[in-house]
Amino acid sequence: MNFRRSDFDVSNRINTTDPVCVKLEVVRLYRALYHVESDALNRAFDDLVRLYFGEYPGYTRCDTQYHDLQHVMDVTLAMARLIDGYERSRGDGPHIDRELFVLGIVCALFHDCGYIRRVNDTRHANGAAYTTSHVSRGGKFLKGYLPEIGLARFAEAAPQVLHYTGYERRVETIRIADPMLRLVGSFLGSADIIAQMADRCYLEKCRDRLYPEFVEGGITHKKTVKGDVVVFASAEDLLRKTPSFYQNATRRLENDLGGAYKYASAHFGGQNLYMEAVRQNIRWVERSANDPAAEIPLRRKPPVSC
Repeated sequence: MNFRRSDFDVSNRINTTDPVCVKLEVVRLYRALYHVESDALNRAFDDLVRLYFGEYPGYTRCDTQYHDLQHVMDVTLAMARLIDGYERSRGDGPHIDRELFVLGIVCALFHDCGYIRRVNDTRHANGAAYTTSHVSRGGKFLKGYLPEIGLARFAEAAPQVLHYTGYERRVETIRIADPMLRLVGSFLGSADIIAQMADRCYLEKCRDRLYPEFVEGGITHKKTVKGDVVVFASAEDLLRKTPSFYQNATRRLENDLGGAYKYASAHFGGQNLYMEAVRQNIRWVERSANDPAAEIPLRRKPPVSC
């Protein structure tokens, strides 16, 4: 593939700024695996779009530019593909039934909803202020939402599943007894990493969108016993540290999340398009990252999805 559009996924087939396109593909995969329809799946997509566009009762429109609707759609699509790849290659391994598939997709759809502010939030001007607590906030939302779409039996476990995407808790401390729910969590955490890092405009988004969110969220510095420590001095500094983040993310994918990302290869028929795109992004920034005098050339223009 010589040219990939910035608003399309790693296969260059699905417009990830269009929730309808993503929903149609996820529903297609669901039907192919289970040969039934799912009202909960369709409703969850529609409710997520309402939430991100400020049409869901009690919530404002999404105002985080990095953690936007395209990011959510990318992660949700990757989640469906990992489950599909697992089901098609598991052999005698345990089956992910249709309810677990739907739960996984709903968790992917709402995994960052903790960034969305309530309409009566007068304390924060931007959802990025919830950077360090958005996973817990999203878990509370899901606990109340799942019974509304017929998934009440997962209402207690879903907030724990969401923690596979964040760093509030180490994976080994997440309390989930059911091994299948832990597998769904591993798929979710993996989808979150590979989808965002495979974005064609990932580097531009890190520099221009993620860094301002980190500033708003108060994580460009951290307090230690030795005083205030700078984590990211600037947007350019964050960009230059991306290869280091990639190394940490790779360890998380392999060790904490059990290599679940590899099931993308089974979905794509042997190629892991996500990891190929991730490595391409990292190679690009590595060309200049070690030379502080060299400018990292970035020219792509990320789309706006909400």
